Amino acid sequence: MANHTLLSASSLEGDQVKNRQGEDLGEIKEIMIDTETHSVAYYVLSFGGVMGIGDDLFAIPPEAMRVDTAEKCFILNVDKKLLKSAEGFDKNNWPDLTDPKFRQDLYGHYGISQSAQQRH
Repeated sequence: MANHTLLSASSLEGDQVKNRQGEDLGEIKEIMIDTETHSVAYYVLSFGGVMGIGDDLFAIPPEAMRVDTAEKCFILNVDKKLLKSAEGFDKNNWPDLTDPKFRQDLYGHYGISQSAQQRH
């Protein structure tokens, strides 16, 4: 039998995000839930700025992240350069995260297949 762990969304908000190289990429600000599929639609990552001031927000597909329960952080399989080139947004000006074009561009940026997109 598989060893599953359940975690509350609120316990994950504020968690650190690193890449495989151990570089700090920011922290989880929000977890967006798709009410039709009852699954995580996007993680919202806060990145850049200093001490939370001037941070940009980035929508991250769930397929691009994994939770490292031992390290109590998220692992995003990208380097900082790819993350910096993603389309970020301001906390007061969110894009339409349900827009199919937004989803297609976002998943394409992170190299996630069309079949993974269609599961959401």
